[in-house]
Amino acid sequence: MDIWYGLEQLPPQVGPAVVSIGVFDGVHRGHQTLLTEAVARARATAKRAIMVTFDPHPVSIFLPSRAPLAVTTVDRRLELAEQLGIDGVLVIDFTRELAGLSPRDYVETLLVGALQATDVVVGRNFSFGAQAAGTAQTLAQLGKEYGFDVCIKDLLEDAGVKICSTYIRSQLASGDIRQANWALGRDFSVCGPVVRGAGRGGKELGFPTANQYFPDSIAIPTDGVYAGWFRVDDTAAGVDGNITPGRAYAAAISVGTNPTFGDEERSIESFVLDRDADLYGHDATVFFVDHLRPMVKFNSVDELLEAMRRDVATARKVLAQDARAKGWGPEQYFLLAGEG
Repeated sequence: MDIWYGLEQLPPQVGPAVVSIGVFDGVHRGHQTLLTEAVARARATAKRAIMVTFDPHPVSIFLPSRAPLAVTTVDRRLELAEQLGIDGVLVIDFTRELAGLSPRDYVETLLVGALQATDVVVGRNFSFGAQAAGTAQTLAQLGKEYGFDVCIKDLLEDAGVKICSTYIRSQLASGDIRQANWALGRDFSVCGPVVRGAGRGGKELGFPTANQYFPDSIAIPTDGVYAGWFRVDDTAAGVDGNITPGRAYAAAISVGTNPTFGDEERSIESFVLDRDADLYGHDATVFFVDHLRPMVKFNSVDELLEAMRRDVATARKVLAQDARAKGWGPEQYFLLAGEG
């Protein structure tokens, strides 16, 4: 898959192309309907399927105080787009390109001039151009004038729920991971380097954790304890210990500030079950499967340890069921024999 950061990186001849435009934060089930439609149209006519996405989020430019937390990073969006069959992704810096253009100039510059679009797939709530003056219907009218077809898809609804990034953020904020995953169509995940924390997990408690910290602009689940999968991503580098990069390992995951010890910085700490490895400096992805309990301030370390032992036991059961539901083979994940 080709990736272009800005219009200036585009080659002279990208198209003819089927284009889908949007922020695509989350690449959730609703977004997937747009992208799979673009891919299907492209394959049927021997054209390229191009996704256009934006970084930073346009709202962060016009209304910084209302900028939404990011459900996915740009890098993760690119990975998901490739998995869906997208041939190329154009990442537009909204602060420098297109923001001040009228809807007509936007179409002439991006769709007609840069991408040579023959088909454009957007959601019914799509807006574009200066001050979001253009709508999906505006795009359809301009498409007739400039000779490209516009497919307008209704917002995906399921069980009375509109599948959108706002809904997913609300579920993460409430700790309802299962519902967030249902809307995403996959496990919610975060990716980042493993760094050193307070160090008490292994030395004092006997539960060594892989600690990760994320900027405030990234959406992460509300404080609590979760069951999930931990995967080391930098497969080119070896790991000192019994963890294999690229494989999913069962984990009990703590999100929060460790109130029992008075910590103030929010982190994600993964206790990888039954494994022992030096993970510092490695990039890792944490996949959230289910919420186990809220974050609690315990009266003693003994109370905390007892709760952690219960968390691990519950995580084993949850993840054994999850591995079966996913149809994973033993080469894809690790859980003690007899539990998966």
